[in-house]
Amino acid sequence: MFEFLNRKEYAIYSPVDGEVVSLGQIPDAVFSQGMMGDGFAVIPENQLVYAPFNGEVKAIFPSKHAISLYTPSGIEYLIHIGLDTVELNGEGFEILVKEGDLFNQNQPLAKVDFDFIASKNKDTMVIVVFPELEKRKPVVELGKHTHGQKIGMLQKK
Repeated sequence: MFEFLNRKEYAIYSPVDGEVVSLGQIPDAVFSQGMMGDGFAVIPENQLVYAPFNGEVKAIFPSKHAISLYTPSGIEYLIHIGLDTVELNGEGFEILVKEGDLFNQNQPLAKVDFDFIASKNKDTMVIVVFPELEKRKPVVELGKHTHGQKIGMLQKK
């Protein structure tokens, strides 16, 4: 779950298996410059995107390329799948939850055909940002991780 450690820190867990990289490595200025919020990206190794904590699905974009999740304490966790994938109009994405659903950590949220996405010349990075945070900053451990693995902390700035 999105573990509440104290009033200043929350644990962050990876939603996918793969290589965790910094926002600065994303080849899109909207993300790499933090315009959507602070966060990280994962270069995925398989087709499933998992719930990184227990929470609620707040929004699923019509093109299925992004899912907005909320922790029980109200922190937004936006999972954006691929770059420029909105142009695929949902093709290659199977969303396994719906808006308003409550979910458990490690529950599959989406199945993504990353081979199809790559065949359309789209980057397959799974980007995680915290769009509403102004007083906290995520700190993650870069490198290879599996879904559900604690990769960092969300700390007060």
